[in-house]
Amino acid sequence: MSDLTHFDDKGAAHMVDVSAKDITSRVAVARGKITMRPDTLALITEGRAKKGDVLGVARLAGIMGAKKTHDLIPLCHPLALSKVALELVPDVPNNAVEIEATVKTTGQTGVEMEALTAVTIAALTVYDMIKAVDKGMVISDVRLVLKDGGKTGLYEAE
Repeated sequence: MSDLTHFDDKGAAHMVDVSAKDITSRVAVARGKITMRPDTLALITEGRAKKGDVLGVARLAGIMGAKKTHDLIPLCHPLALSKVALELVPDVPNNAVEIEATVKTTGQTGVEMEALTAVTIAALTVYDMIKAVDKGMVISDVRLVLKDGGKTGLYEAE
């Protein structure tokens, strides 16, 4: 288990000690999508959803989710985030909303989990706000697409 940093030599879960790591600029970008019926997407894009601005509320929820990641995932460090940005773009040909989150910090550990959480919470918020008309929506393809900073440097998904 030596490659799994969240486990000690006995296999017990623990929070990684990052105190010896260098403070560096760190960024992570995650993406995902929520697919729905065409009429559901039209409600969102035309501003006719009864609960209001679905994409605006989902954007704010994603930002809040990134800020609360350490409260949701037991071994995540609380981080001082310097940027959380979300883009929610309707993809009409595919009946979906594409979601991208960019998270930045300067610190001793990365922000991959914060970016992934932001995308997931934004997608869940879209679902929550429009579920009355479409319970069959599918949240999918949530993934890390870019990570930079720290000793491992740049990672870009293929």
